[in-house]
Amino acid sequence: MPSAEETRLLSMPADDYMNDEQLAFFRRRLLADKARIEEHLGDIRAAMAGHERDSDELDQAAFEEVLRLQLRQADRETRLLANIGAALRRIEAGDYGYCEESGEPIGLPRLLLRPTARLSLEAKERQEHRETHYRKNRGEG
Repeated sequence: MPSAEETRLLSMPADDYMNDEQLAFFRRRLLADKARIEEHLGDIRAAMAGHERDSDELDQAAFEEVLRLQLRQADRETRLLANIGAALRRIEAGDYGYCEESGEPIGLPRLLLRPTARLSLEAKERQEHRETHYRKNRGEG
């Protein structure tokens, strides 16, 4: 369910797309997401650094399994941090909210779900179709 602020943004006229209020909302949201992810990555680093290496084999195996899962999550979050940085740069450049492929508006509903989106839904679907076709041609899918 959208927040009151999101509902207000969605109710704005289409010709007011990416106005100052909308850009400020997405800047705040991206910065908050960035801070949350950086904090989580710091927690993972602290847990890794603080682990006792002299524990018994069962404890060590359990820790290594948890660590493996956390490292996968950290990898995803690190990539997301790069995407957040790129989105913040697009806000500063005045390109945020517009499809990199077509130049058309991405749309507020899509940006509310994925504030780092660089492509409109149609362009993203074309990209995924091309990738699927490419994988099939290479015998991967």
